Amino acid sequence: MIREAHLKALARTPDEVEAACEGKDGLRARCKELRARRSAAERAATDSAIAARLFDLTAFQAARVIAPYLSFGTEVETRAIIERAWAAGKTVALPRCVPGTRAMRWYAVTSLAGLARGPRGVLEPAEDPARELDLSARADALAVVPGLAFDARGFRLGYGGGYFDAFLSAFPGVSVGLCREAQLVESLRALGAVDAHDVPVDLVVTEARVLASAQPAQIRGIRDIRGMRDE
Repeated sequence: MIREAHLKALARTPDEVEAACEGKDGLRARCKELRARRSAAERAATDSAIAARLFDLTAFQAARVIAPYLSFGTEVETRAIIERAWAAGKTVALPRCVPGTRAMRWYAVTSLAGLARGPRGVLEPAEDPARELDLSARADALAVVPGLAFDARGFRLGYGGGYFDAFLSAFPGVSVGLCREAQLVESLRALGAVDAHDVPVDLVVTEARVLASAQPAQIRGIRDIRGMRDE
């Protein structure tokens, strides 16, 4: 049984507690509701603050390749991040889901024009072998990872497709989850929302702080993470 005290930012009403007790699907539904409750202006202000903290990271500044998700609906916005990366002369790669698998293939893009909606409703780049990047061989890349919720150890509640967990399991670069404070929880494991195949991100960036995962010394591309954690 999941205790009510574990729900913290995610569960504020008895209905939300009941939903969380239903497992990942219940949590996903409540996270989407919580996200949708915020006005567009509130989300924009929060997302701008998140982006500013991301830009300050040594890992972002040092990365040659930025591999973000392209935000959809009420997700933390990433278009400003993409524009900043282009302005800094970095390569931007966007993912394309491979139908019938949990794999994603990444393609360098220089514009958001010409993207098409994939099977999950997200805009994706065209399949172009000349622009494909093998991010499993790119330790100089920084991946920006979506999630409905994150915890302090870098675990995330995704959408259930398993695409990013499969990607992160072989990714040698730095992975960063973008999360509004309202959807940061103490422990997804305590909520029964961490499975054996789940892979944590290296850093979680919110509008208020940057949290390093359980083993910050192993984070690649970051020489000094002092001041980045909520001490």
